[in-house]
Amino acid sequence: MGLFSTIMSKIFGHAEAATPSTTAAPAEAAAAPAAAAAPAAAPVDVDAVLSGLAANAGQPLNYKTSIVDLLKLLGLDSSLQSRKELAGELHYSGSTDDTATMNVWLIKQVYAELAKNGGKVPADWTH
Repeated sequence: MGLFSTIMSKIFGHAEAATPSTTAAPAEAAAAPAAAAAPAAAPVDVDAVLSGLAANAGQPLNYKTSIVDLLKLLGLDSSLQSRKELAGELHYSGSTDDTATMNVWLIKQVYAELAKNGGKVPADWTH
């Protein structure tokens, strides 16, 4: 599993844990058709999930604009090597030696990709 997949599972997993289950009882689920048993997933409010994590972080983290702080907030490796790997996963075409430019691109791209994959992300986070 790549780093972006891990980021998604951390954020979306926290959202699922905070949402009460609305699944049918096991006997009802077995008798119901698959389409009826699985309601459409609501978009995950990325801002709400991250704000909740930040409230319990014990340190101020600027996760809205800093890829390093976002990774720290999620308990992930924020090293340069890790960020370079993430840049490769997300098809960064610039120089990974220009870390400032890469980091700015990464945070925007991570939020844009989260939005493409079912996350509700404030518009100003992706631009």
